[in-house]
Amino acid sequence: MHRQTQAGISARQGGAAESIVLSGGYEDDEDFGSIIIYTGRGGRSAETNQQVADQTLTGANLELVRNEQLGLPLRVTRKVTTGSTSFYRYGGLYRVVRHWAAPGRAGFRVWRFRLELLTENEAAIEAEAAPASVAVGGQAELFEYANSGHLSAAEPAAGYHPAPRREATTLRIVRDTAVTRQVKLLHDYCCQVCSTRLEGAAGPYAEAAHIQPLGAPHHGPDILENVLCLCPNHHVLFDLGSFGVADDGQLLGLPGALQLHKKHLLNPVFLAYQRAHFYQPNSEARGK
Repeated sequence: MHRQTQAGISARQGGAAESIVLSGGYEDDEDFGSIIIYTGRGGRSAETNQQVADQTLTGANLELVRNEQLGLPLRVTRKVTTGSTSFYRYGGLYRVVRHWAAPGRAGFRVWRFRLELLTENEAAIEAEAAPASVAVGGQAELFEYANSGHLSAAEPAAGYHPAPRREATTLRIVRDTAVTRQVKLLHDYCCQVCSTRLEGAAGPYAEAAHIQPLGAPHHGPDILENVLCLCPNHHVLFDLGSFGVADDGQLLGLPGALQLHKKHLLNPVFLAYQRAHFYQPNSEARGK
């Protein structure tokens, strides 16, 4: 279930994480059952178990980001203590749906990952997607099948079945479409980073990117001062922290400056929030 018995994250370099263990070792972990706010690895004293340094988005922490980007689930095991007895219990398959940096309880910067439990239907679909030799929860590699090139591009589609459907109830944030529409009109659907204007069959297309995200735990406001008009590529890169924006509009991590509009003033508080929680100045070095 968890091969690296001395580490909370079991991962292969470049291959994403296979499993994590919630053992109570990191004070910033939050376990709500179906939702886990997990603290990354690093910066903890082996003697005191206290956080004594900032964490970096490298090693196993970077592999958890790959889980998010590739949509690969991971196994979660919890340490359970009853009286004087402790044991470990398998908690199921979870997806990494978000990552960000924030000061921890000890004041040092830690990387945090939001994990959400797969429903029984979703877990069954994941199990069916792999052959018996890589059954979910077994000792074989969970993601070996996905990386093995099992399907050839030349194989015919005959015999394939439609993707399974499932009914689900979700709680979503209601976005103010007037704000997103306004920012796109102000910039004439041009990306504020690269000036690209995409033209579709139904007209121009651009995306409204919230600088401080709306959802928990960030709770950014849905107002014009917290929104950028971006093309899809730069929207994704911005959310992943590949670049940031200085208070004067200069791009950080990319050459050039943000295209500004006199009727679209950005709040420096939101820009600072994105720089503190998402932007990684050494992103090029990490990719080597």
